[in-house]
Amino acid sequence: MEVILRETIDNLGRRGEIVDVKRGYARNFLLPQKIALPVTDANKRQVERERETVELRESEERQVEEDHAKRLQSVECVIARRVGETNTLYGSVTTADISEFYEKQQIVVDKRKIQLSEPLKELGEFQVAIRLHRDVTAEITVKVVNESASTTDEPEQAPTSSE
Repeated sequence: MEVILRETIDNLGRRGEIVDVKRGYARNFLLPQKIALPVTDANKRQVERERETVELRESEERQVEEDHAKRLQSVECVIARRVGETNTLYGSVTTADISEFYEKQQIVVDKRKIQLSEPLKELGEFQVAIRLHRDVTAEITVKVVNESASTTDEPEQAPTSSE
């Protein structure tokens, strides 16, 4: 059964596309949830009108998120943790820790948008992607440092975080 998508659905299609799906999926999920419409001329015209307004809104959102990505990349993310004798962390650095660090810098980042395959469990620098928008991904560097060594660095970082 062919339907017109009203929302972007992962592994299926983008908003406004005509896709072929199984009848049960369309009848039991897509159509009742108003995520898709049956293919008719009237529905095609309606979706085309909606697409124009959505494209304008998405271009504005994309610009805002690109600016947000630049702000994220300009702030150095340094997270201090206690370390054992073999330079392994007591605990780990998770997406919640990275999000909390940026919140202290007055930059809002949803922890679900931070793409971290597994928690960081050792000292060092790590590249982490933050997916802010469908088309905008910010690449940041997260430095995990020894808590006792970072106490001397904190006065230097205070002026950079206020910028």
